[in-house]
Amino acid sequence: MDVTSTNTSTLLFCDYYKQWITIYKEGAIRPITMQKYHMAHHWLEKLIPELPLCGLDRFAYQKLLNDYALSHERQTTMDFHHHLKCAILDAVDEGLLPKDPTRKAIIKGKTPGEKKPKYLNQYELHKLLDDLDLHTEINLDWLLLLIAKTGMRFSEALALTPKDFDFSRQMLSVSKTWDYKGDGGFLPTKNQSSIRKIPLDWQTVIQFAELIKPLPEEKPIFVKNKVYNSTVNALLARHCRKANIPLITVHGLRHPYVKPTTKKIYNFF
Repeated sequence: MDVTSTNTSTLLFCDYYKQWITIYKEGAIRPITMQKYHMAHHWLEKLIPELPLCGLDRFAYQKLLNDYALSHERQTTMDFHHHLKCAILDAVDEGLLPKDPTRKAIIKGKTPGEKKPKYLNQYELHKLLDDLDLHTEINLDWLLLLIAKTGMRFSEALALTPKDFDFSRQMLSVSKTWDYKGDGGFLPTKNQSSIRKIPLDWQTVIQFAELIKPLPEEKPIFVKNKVYNSTVNALLARHCRKANIPLITVHGLRHPYVKPTTKKIYNFF
C-alpha cells in the first residue's frame, strides 16, 4: 500500500483500514461481502477513531475486540476479527507493524439471547401454507409458497423470470440472483454450485403456468417495485401468527429440514 504521502507515525489504523479496503477489496468481492468490510470500518471509527496504526499492539487489539464484544455475540465478534486480521497481516508484511497484534487474540461475546425456532415441522408448514392468500395474480404469498416448495434462496426466487420455468419437463432453472439489498438488477449466484435445476410438482406447474402466462419472458416475476427482505419477513410473521405456529423468517422456509417435507405437501393444495 502506498503510504508515502502519510507520516506512518500518525497514520490512523481506521484510515489505513479504509485504504486497504479500497485497494484490495473494491471490485474483487460481492457487494454484500463488501458491506461487511465497510461495517467493520464503521466500528473502528466508533471504537478507536484516534488510534495510530503504530500503536496497534496486542493489548490495544484485544481491548478493541473486548469493546466490540460488549454489544455483539461471540460469532459476530469472530467475524469482525477475521475482517480486520487480513488487513493487519498486510501491515506487518509491509513493515508498518513490527509484530502481529492479532496473535493469540481471545474472542469474547455477549450472552446469546433466547433462541427462537428457526424452522417448521411438517404439520406447522402445512398450517402456514394453508393460510397463504394465493390469488389469480402474482403476489408475495406465491413467493413464499415457491421458496417453501423448492428451497431456493430469497434472492434466487426474486430473480426468477417466466423463462426460467420449463413446464413440459416440470423443471425450474436457478442461474442468477436479484440485488434486493442494492439498486436492483440481476447478479450471479452465490457460487457455481448454486446454478441448478429444481424439479417441480405437477400442481405447482399448473398454478404457475397460468400465473405467469401474461408476463414478460425475461423480467422478474415477483419484483414490481423495490422488495425488502424485512417486508417479506413481516408478511410471513403475520401468516405464522394467524396459523398459530412459531415465527420464522424466509430463510427458515428453505432450510434442508423443510425440503424433505415438500414431497409430502405436493398434494396439499
